[in-house]
Amino acid sequence: MKKIMASLVIVILCCTAFTFEGGKIPSVTIKNLDGSKINTSTFSNNGKPIIISFWATWCKPCKKELDNIMEDYADWQKETGVKVIAISIDDARTMPKVITDVKTKGWTYEVYLDDNQDFQRAMNVNMVPHVFLVDGKGDIVWSHNSYAEGDEAILYENVKRVIKGEKLEH
Repeated sequence: MKKIMASLVIVILCCTAFTFEGGKIPSVTIKNLDGSKINTSTFSNNGKPIIISFWATWCKPCKKELDNIMEDYADWQKETGVKVIAISIDDARTMPKVITDVKTKGWTYEVYLDDNQDFQRAMNVNMVPHVFLVDGKGDIVWSHNSYAEGDEAILYENVKRVIKGEKLEH
């Protein structure tokens, strides 16, 4: 009985780690690092995929994932044209650390601030890190929450599959 329960827990965790979201990016106003406002519905990448990564300065797995993506980001862009957009969910207390982290780590992603967590709620993000893959038409085709070493390779394989027009399933 214990083995059955343990197996059931593993299946549930696997199913919740990789979730399909579907739909378009919701329309929410967030801020650039300079404080100017932008609407998330304007996110685009000339018909190429977009990775949207929700993170926070206090989240070590978030920063590890973004660091690992950054190691290959230039190659990813050359090969697929993918764009990464990092959405900080830091509040007023930790928000000043965002710019420091971005500069220190040398991230070249577009980084935005969701200080009221409006975009986080609209995207149904309950925990970070949470990554969404958006196809060239603006449809959310895949998402993943949590992070383990190697997840960035799965993400990139999914980017390549989306470019080929393949449907992603879990």
